[in-house]
Amino acid sequence: MTVYESDLPGVGKKHEIDLPDGTQLVVVTHNEGRREVFLRPAPDGDSEKLFELSDDLARQVGTILEGAYFQPVKSQNIETLLGGDTLLEWVSVDEGSPIVGQTLGESDLRAATGASVIAIERGENVIPSPGAETEIQPGDTLIVVGTRENCEDFESRVTGA
Repeated sequence: MTVYESDLPGVGKKHEIDLPDGTQLVVVTHNEGRREVFLRPAPDGDSEKLFELSDDLARQVGTILEGAYFQPVKSQNIETLLGGDTLLEWVSVDEGSPIVGQTLGESDLRAATGASVIAIERGENVIPSPGAETEIQPGDTLIVVGTRENCEDFESRVTGA
């Protein structure tokens, strides 16, 4: 990411930020603190004003963007405690998983682990209450319910670890 800074005599400063898609974000900071934000679709194109912020609001938005209020943490494991020792867990199926190409019934995971698949996320689609005949595909995310031990056993069999 490249940022260009230039003075605007009598106005303030201009910052031009190259974005990964080839567009440019332009921020004009006026001497009185007001910020104008523009988007330039191409280096030789005209900028389109997106919005304007007061000094106070710009500072608040800036602290949110820099992560002062919340630091996102990407988790490999997603689980939700339903109560007691019952978990709802999302298990990703990689291409090398031993259950790819099998149906839920053929995989026999429920009988082997005690955990049940209650839904499958497949791309943008969700298959609710999948039947025993539902084939497991690489890239699927299986939503599983069971005890922590059931879910850990289930995940180790899906990942082959």
